[in-house]
Amino acid sequence: MKTVKELSAEEKLRLICGKGRWYTEDFGGKLPHIMVSDGPVGLRTERETEDGRTETIPAVGYPSVQLLANTWSTACAALMGECLADDSLERGVDILLAPGVNIKRHPLNGRNFEYFSEDPYLAGTLAGEYIAGLQRKGVGACLKHFCCNNLEYDRLHQTSDVDERTLREIYYVPFEIACGSRPVSVMCSYNRINGTYGAEYKKGFDVLRNEFGFDGAIFSDWEAVRDRTASAKAGLDIEMPFSEKNYEKLCADYRAGKLSDEELDACAERVLGLIARCKEMRRGKRVQRTEKERRDAVKQIAAEGMVLLKNDGVLPLKGGSSVMVGGCFAKPDTVDMQRGGGSACVEWLDTAFDLPAQLVRRGYRTAYEGAFRYDGVNSNVQNARTALELAAACDAAVVCVGTGGAFEYEAGDRQTLRLPDVQERAILEIARQCEKTVVVVFAGGAVDMSAWADKVQAILFAGFSGMGGDEVIADILTGKINPSGKLSETFPLSLADVPAANAYRCAGVTRYAEGLDVGYRYFDTYDMPVLYPFGYGLSYSEFTYGGLRLKADGMALEVSFEVGNASERDGKEVSQVYVRECAPLVYRPKKELKAFAKTEVCAGGTERVTLRLKERAFAHWSVSKDRWEVTDGIYEIMVGASVADIRLRAKVRIGSGNIELL
Repeated sequence: MKTVKELSAEEKLRLICGKGRWYTEDFGGKLPHIMVSDGPVGLRTERETEDGRTETIPAVGYPSVQLLANTWSTACAALMGECLADDSLERGVDILLAPGVNIKRHPLNGRNFEYFSEDPYLAGTLAGEYIAGLQRKGVGACLKHFCCNNLEYDRLHQTSDVDERTLREIYYVPFEIACGSRPVSVMCSYNRINGTYGAEYKKGFDVLRNEFGFDGAIFSDWEAVRDRTASAKAGLDIEMPFSEKNYEKLCADYRAGKLSDEELDACAERVLGLIARCKEMRRGKRVQRTEKERRDAVKQIAAEGMVLLKNDGVLPLKGGSSVMVGGCFAKPDTVDMQRGGGSACVEWLDTAFDLPAQLVRRGYRTAYEGAFRYDGVNSNVQNARTALELAAACDAAVVCVGTGGAFEYEAGDRQTLRLPDVQERAILEIARQCEKTVVVVFAGGAVDMSAWADKVQAILFAGFSGMGGDEVIADILTGKINPSGKLSETFPLSLADVPAANAYRCAGVTRYAEGLDVGYRYFDTYDMPVLYPFGYGLSYSEFTYGGLRLKADGMALEVSFEVGNASERDGKEVSQVYVRECAPLVYRPKKELKAFAKTEVCAGGTERVTLRLKERAFAHWSVSKDRWEVTDGIYEIMVGASVADIRLRAKVRIGSGNIELL
């Protein structure tokens, strides 16, 4: 492996500009190259056909990152990373361009299905496990998009105007936490941050490297570079894909002295380091899981990530009963109905999805009617009438609705939080005919259900579940699987209730006027009602909380409590620890998530959960002192089943660098 001193200036200039769309420059074999690929939820690699066309090679289709986040499971996040590493090893991919940890500031963001959460701690923790799973199996991660790419509207030009404290406490945090898993690379965002393009964001790159411990290379997003010299001076190491125009200008600028040898060497050295690290990471690694085992992992993740939002006793469905299944999402005729669109889009190995058939296999008498079409506008009236007749004649009705790639996709935002009118009407009309109506929602983000949520007996948020999702849904509906997912984002009553939706925005500027009040931090602090709160999700089990114990050690706090299962079936519960500063000197949201655990509890049993809060759990970013600071005073520790369902409380006093129990 050559060193930077062994490369000529011309070679270094070429090295930091990539090769084609998916490779680093190898100078005809003088250097090893690395291959990168899209694919946070399925590997997207390409091949040329005999007639010269480019086609995507089918791959395992995994649940969306949003659904992964709804598992609240570090084990599931690591499992998904490990499985994607196997896919990558089979295709010769060195770096997977994933995961994305952008905060869900605005529920209409077209790429929310690719991101983890509105909460930075949850997003960063799960992303860190995803990265660790991927990299320990020999494939590098590319953490993205740094930073503040929270809407797709005019993403190539618009600026996200964010104050420093909000950057530090909300938008930087998931990157900071995920950097603990040492990703080999980070990708910049398209947008500007406070007026500076993401590819030229030196201030942020310095924070990554000097404060967060990031020691890898920084990629541009594809075609995000406007000025290669400016981005190189800022510390962006690789422009992707190769641009002849940008490369020629870079060379001219170097000859004119606009880019120093020191600046060029820094970028080139990090690219060489990236290549060396990826090759070393890959050495001796072999595919660990068969394709079948990876398919099983898809279903395991989906099973833990689907969220039961409502159940008035209709679920599980009574064995052997008659069930009307309505809505084209129950038997989709295109895979786009089951996923979001854009760079995350991958051709699945298996697109079969037939919920009615799965219910028949489980002993239910099932009748199916599509009732409406996926285009979201047209509806065959005769088919709709047939659906109503079937619903009236059956013991229960399951209505399958949602969004998909036509509504949620890269480079565009959703137009509304509500489902298409034809879908809402189908829900309401079927519910009038059948007193046991269940709605299954296929979507990659929050949905406004206010028009129909109180008219149905059960709601299952199935998300974008990946291959085999029909089996998982059937098992949840029939009780074989006990749901354990919880929401990683707030479902508001309406878009008008979301501060970000009302913030200033024009053709070139998005002002983050809400500051720290993102997601539940706003709704909980201002006692705003929501449809379903952050961290919420039902189970077929009933869980109890008790036995709270605190143990202080300097500025660390051990939080221990018991989770009991008061039902007759085993289940998994996601318990959450929130912190509140009781009398802050600067604004603090009412609750902030600082720890969580997913625990399996046997029927009638009890498990003790122990979580540890470090000093940072109590800190805020001091703008006046330009550092994290813990204010002396009283803090409340809250343990709950969701942000709105706190079960246990205790208070501590912080002073002189110690925590005192009260």
